Amino acid sequence: MFEFSIAKLPRIEFGSGAINRLPGIIASYGNRVLLVTGAHSYQHLPGWPKFVDTLARRAIRYTQFKIGGEPSPAQIDEAVKEFAGQDIDVVVGIGGGSALDAAKAIAGLLNLQRSVMDFLEGVGPELPYEGPAVPLIAVPTTAGTGSEATKNAVLSVQGERGFKKSFRHEKLVAEYAIVDPELLSNCPSDVVAANGMDALTQLLESYVSLKSNAFTDALALSGLQAVRDALIPLYQSVREVGAQVDELTAINREKMAYAALLSGITLAQVGLGSVHGLASPLGAFYPIPHGVVCGTLIASATEINIRCMQSREPDNKAMAKYAYAAEILCHQQFHDESVAHTALIQLLTNWTEELDLPSLSIYGVDSETLDQVVANSRGSSMKTNPIVLQDPEIKQILLSRL
Repeated sequence: MFEFSIAKLPRIEFGSGAINRLPGIIASYGNRVLLVTGAHSYQHLPGWPKFVDTLARRAIRYTQFKIGGEPSPAQIDEAVKEFAGQDIDVVVGIGGGSALDAAKAIAGLLNLQRSVMDFLEGVGPELPYEGPAVPLIAVPTTAGTGSEATKNAVLSVQGERGFKKSFRHEKLVAEYAIVDPELLSNCPSDVVAANGMDALTQLLESYVSLKSNAFTDALALSGLQAVRDALIPLYQSVREVGAQVDELTAINREKMAYAALLSGITLAQVGLGSVHGLASPLGAFYPIPHGVVCGTLIASATEINIRCMQSREPDNKAMAKYAYAAEILCHQQFHDESVAHTALIQLLTNWTEELDLPSLSIYGVDSETLDQVVANSRGSSMKTNPIVLQDPEIKQILLSRL
């Protein structure tokens, strides 16, 4: 438990108003910046005009590249080709996980001018990446992926022969992560729900990961407490009154931004589990948002993990960890491990329903295609699941949410 190695992390600037530090941080790298944003992210917030004006007053020239939806290798290659000759001093990713992942990949390739396909895991030649990368600043506007704290850029090609793979290297880690909860004010309730369940899933899966340790456990438990207290109230307030801000809503946004950041840190250090193993092929073959996959599957995946450990590995340390996670999330003490497990599964099921997360069938998944999903689920995330699941067990996770 107390022997661990912690990989590189960004310098973290966290708190309401942290975005105001961004122009000064950009200026410390130079006067030519590439802004990689979502199609509907920070530029639609009230602070955008002030930010652009501050850049102008500092004589900082910016170019903007927008990413709509999950980035593809073709989009990354297009951006690298367009901006490679423009002497970019720093790349700033502002948006959800897709924008931040795109920014990582672009920053990693501007100096090389090679296709990202050369470095993607599981496809292409998988050449060793040696850099150098252009400095990166990550500014999340959603609370879910934790991409601001990770070293991997997830890229997708969707369709029957699609894939969802990572360009992954420590040189891609952002130098700064600027996490400002005020930037969550544009998130509609469905985004709050999906991203919040993504953060929850990452925290729970990293907590029971085969590689978990005392350092990451402390962060995961702190993040789970924040999700417990903030996710449902934030979802309800956004659904009822939209972007209107009161003190409680601001506090809940802060807690969810904190939880998402911690989930990124823990997943980057110790890996994830079966939900994220399934998220890759589901996201590749179907137009399912990543957070929806997580929120839809976490209850059934937890149930299957516990059931399999009960029958094959009753002494697995994850059994006790699931029980303690139940005490954290349910906010009560259990004197029987099996009762705690039942309560955890029920809570996760209730949250899935309360957050109105859709079933997989809404996106075209049916029982006839599940074998293909299962066959493509054994990537890096599945390798740190607390127990090795057999194909029928993985398939059962999916069947329960059709």
